[in-house]
Amino acid sequence: MPEISSEKPAEYHVSSAVVVAVPLMQEQVLAALSRMKNVEVYGHQGGKIVVVIEGTSTGVLGECLSRISTLEGVVAANMVFEHVEKEETIGNDRRTDAA
Repeated sequence: MPEISSEKPAEYHVSSAVVVAVPLMQEQVLAALSRMKNVEVYGHQGGKIVVVIEGTSTGVLGECLSRISTLEGVVAANMVFEHVEKEETIGNDRRTDAA
């Protein structure tokens, strides 16, 4: 049986969030979101925008959500869901398997 490495597994975080924009400024907010690294607009309608945020920690996601909430035209930005994937290294062969 292979030994499990003592190294901390790498983490990959994915979150969804709802951004509420002033309806007349929705296009401006969408443009700003499209320029943000690790942010993808999933859908939008009537001033509500669903985004997916990716990063290496919960802190990175929270920081990104905070930046979104300060964009001109944004009324609110709320995280809805977060999922964490951990990468495990097994044995000396350096093979990785997602948890």
